[in-house]
Amino acid sequence: MALTLWRVSVRTGFRRTIQSLNSIQRQEYYSSSSNEERPNCGTATVGTLVTERRGAVMVIGINRPEVRNAVNPDTAQRLTEELTAFDQDKSLNVAVLHGIGGNFCAGFDLKALAHGSDSLKLEQDVCKGPGPMGPSRMRLSKPLIAAVSGYAVAGGLELALLADLRVMEESSIMGVFCRRFGVPLIDGGTVRLPQLIGLSRALDLILTGRPVKAHEALTFGLANRVVPDGHALQVALELAEQVSAFPQLCLRADRNSAYNAAFDSTSFTQAMQYETENGLPVVLAESIAGAAKFNSGVGRGGTFSSSKL
Repeated sequence: MALTLWRVSVRTGFRRTIQSLNSIQRQEYYSSSSNEERPNCGTATVGTLVTERRGAVMVIGINRPEVRNAVNPDTAQRLTEELTAFDQDKSLNVAVLHGIGGNFCAGFDLKALAHGSDSLKLEQDVCKGPGPMGPSRMRLSKPLIAAVSGYAVAGGLELALLADLRVMEESSIMGVFCRRFGVPLIDGGTVRLPQLIGLSRALDLILTGRPVKAHEALTFGLANRVVPDGHALQVALELAEQVSAFPQLCLRADRNSAYNAAFDSTSFTQAMQYETENGLPVVLAESIAGAAKFNSGVGRGGTFSSSKL
């Protein structure tokens, strides 16, 4: 009887998980980008962005090097559209965000702010409009990797925090540089940063606005990899391809459970329940086939065996 109930529960949860993982955790403000699959290759320059598809990896480059890739309203809109399209495209698994010309992003273009808040069309309801930096309020359903070179400061830091992983070049710098200009963090910085590196360290950065170099960022957990200058994009692409090669339903279920535990669950029990309900259906969808593949000797990796699990 218990086994039968478990099977019914798993099947029900399986349908729910498939629907959840195949849909986007989208807000009303997301663009209505096409769901059609994109070509397998090719580079496109649209305004202030350069995009390229490499197999199942989408590469998005901010292309305003003359202002250290500071984001203006047009760039913010384009970033939102491209990341929304990525999240909707079933043939894409991972996105890589980088800056062209030596800097990741120097934040919001203060020239636009100098003309007054009316030009920004700021939306207070986070469910109805994007942030000033564009996609910073999004909850992507698939991994995003930031390749950080030069400066990733102010709103640029917040864009980097949107990513699941950050690859930093040795000379790159992060920081809440908007502190000195009286510009608040309204693109998720005060929400994501404490969860990522802890409240004490987050407050250190938020209150002082001091620069954080790559190796210190690595000790904080703010950076996941530190690489020689000029190699962030290459390493981020390699990492993206590695992540993209894994069974995706399982990967996304685990990723979503981690985000739920960090931001949505109100208790340990609730987080554990979410993990179980969203993990069990994956056993039927991918784990059994994966176990059979392992048992046949495919992908064991040399001396790896079940006795070492």
